[in-house]
Amino acid sequence: MKAFFQSLFLSNRLFLLLGIVASWFLLAFMMPLIMPLGQILLGLVLLLWTVDTVMLYQRRGGVEGRREAPDRLSNGDENEILVHLKSLYPFPVDIRLIDEIPPEFQRHDVETELKLEPGKSHSWSYSLRPVTRGEYHFGGVKAYVSSPLGLVQRRFSFDAETMIPCYPSYIQMREYQLMAISNRLTEVGIKKLRRLGHTTEFEQIKEYVQGDDYRTLNWKATARSNKLMVNQFADERSQQVYCLIDKSRVMRMPFEGMTLMDYAINATLVLSNITLYRSDKAGVITFAEKIHQWEMAQGRPIQMQRITEMLYNQETEFQEASYEALYTFVKRKLSQRALLLLFTNFETVSALRRQLPYLQALNRQHLLVVIFFENTELRAMLNGTPHDVEEIYLKATGEDFAYQKRLIARELSQHGILSVLTPPNELTVQALNQYLAIKSRGLV
Repeated sequence: MKAFFQSLFLSNRLFLLLGIVASWFLLAFMMPLIMPLGQILLGLVLLLWTVDTVMLYQRRGGVEGRREAPDRLSNGDENEILVHLKSLYPFPVDIRLIDEIPPEFQRHDVETELKLEPGKSHSWSYSLRPVTRGEYHFGGVKAYVSSPLGLVQRRFSFDAETMIPCYPSYIQMREYQLMAISNRLTEVGIKKLRRLGHTTEFEQIKEYVQGDDYRTLNWKATARSNKLMVNQFADERSQQVYCLIDKSRVMRMPFEGMTLMDYAINATLVLSNITLYRSDKAGVITFAEKIHQWEMAQGRPIQMQRITEMLYNQETEFQEASYEALYTFVKRKLSQRALLLLFTNFETVSALRRQLPYLQALNRQHLLVVIFFENTELRAMLNGTPHDVEEIYLKATGEDFAYQKRLIARELSQHGILSVLTPPNELTVQALNQYLAIKSRGLV
């Protein structure tokens, strides 16, 4: 009986009819002759309510449903969730469907209304975009079913509470991997770079075509085949590529709901996957006031799974980053020259100069690329026209911050350190472009 009352809900249509009956009884105080008709109306409403209730509860399970969700959510991407429903009633029913999503999304519009014919099924889809990694707890799927009379509703609950973990953007990683396999990376902004030189790793001898480097002509093969033949060289493989992720407080700055560290983690996942696809070795180091985790660069297929699991539970710290600890660790652990992609953020030139000796030391032993972020929130203010003294002051301050970023890139360049200044939403593309440019120039 308790379960019956917990699942029974009265509709607005029933309250409307009861309101009409109540008004009729009020009117009957002034005109007693219409009292019997009011009693008939009340009896009719109660009869319809009883019939409607019996219709909805004549079956133990009038509606079947389930939620179809991925095993894990992809951070920063739209993740599709499907809800499947099937009616077992012998008459058409109206359904109000509500999915209890995790409170972290702060959404109250994940619901829909639909009509199901007898024995028919329906699938409803919506998408969720998580902006933080971790565990997301879903509640049940609630279906409020009403018959054609529409006086009461019966609530059905499907899929009790479930937990779905949110990982770094594996959707983005797969998209870039497919584009790399099909040679379509230019569609997402990856530059198609011409190889500026060649390495000593010989691949094959092929017939000369227009555009080939004439310096690679193989005269012996040309004489034997009576056709111009050239030597083809492949990029050096099995090179170590490390992504260094700064976890200090400078990476807590948000952009479209995600922290800068989350953007760095998503870019690291894509870059590591492309690195392995190009037969190089991918590794990751995370650090703040000390070295937190290290995944040694390897080229095995299982490496992506290990990197993904490592990046899943990374959190930003409140301490300042120790580049001295980073340099000491890299010097002790990395004996072979490697490409180091450092994801960090400097706001002023003075902040950079405090760490510059360690960056120079890293760059002497390895090839270092410093990737830091442009403050895109300043663009609207810088492009606008100030109207009072306060807005003039704010715009001047914003221009100084933007100028500091350009000075940081210039300072790094003067000391022979490669750098990339990028908006957070373009980080993956810019990092991939830099990696491919370095490979094409044979710098590492």
